Amino acid sequence: MKLPDQDNKASAVDEVVAQIRALIRERGLGVGDVLPSEIELADMFASSRNTVREAFRTLKAYGIAESRQKLGAVLTDQHQNAMRDLFAFAMDISADAFQDIQGYRRLTEMNLFDLLVGHLTAERLADIEAVNAAILCAGGPEEASELDFRFHMLLVEAAGNRTLTETYGMLKPVIQRLMMAGKSKRSTLKSVFIEHQAIVEALRANDRIAYAYHMDRHLSAGLVFISNTARRAGSGNK
Repeated sequence: MKLPDQDNKASAVDEVVAQIRALIRERGLGVGDVLPSEIELADMFASSRNTVREAFRTLKAYGIAESRQKLGAVLTDQHQNAMRDLFAFAMDISADAFQDIQGYRRLTEMNLFDLLVGHLTAERLADIEAVNAAILCAGGPEEASELDFRFHMLLVEAAGNRTLTETYGMLKPVIQRLMMAGKSKRSTLKSVFIEHQAIVEALRANDRIAYAYHMDRHLSAGLVFISNTARRAGSGNK
């Protein structure tokens, strides 16, 4: 049976946890940002250091924060990492999986145009082009798929929607696994570069139709490699 003091302590900790989360939202803090110290938070919330310490433990248990030497409590994304690992583990590389993931990407990336027009600066566009150019010099499929994902992630980030960016980032292991297909061929890297550049040029020309057309073609292009992989795997199991 809980004692009254235990209930009071729990409610005090819950209140500080809620206050810290509100502080995170108000200040627009994100992964890697450092929270105020225990002393500062105790002062800020008129609470005891012990209560703040317990609140920190709760945040750590939720995967929201972690302690780092010389820094203190740092915001983290352990929950998102766990979700990414789960997606990566559960996802088979198949034509059906490809269509499902690319279907999500079509809903996301093909509808970014209006947001990108409002947020995409010349500097951001130059960064995107630099990542695309690096694909041609990639040292292997892993590096090429990392750069390919980074190209698309930069587009999503440039749209300025935080929830969309976080959701897209959670799917990185799955999307990147699909992007690996065919990346061992230099001809494929060149094709990816050309397709990406066509998307960039459509944005630069403020051409909505060209943007949708080239993005759609690009998102469909890898299916041939996925289908070939699936067929080879099926033949090997016979």
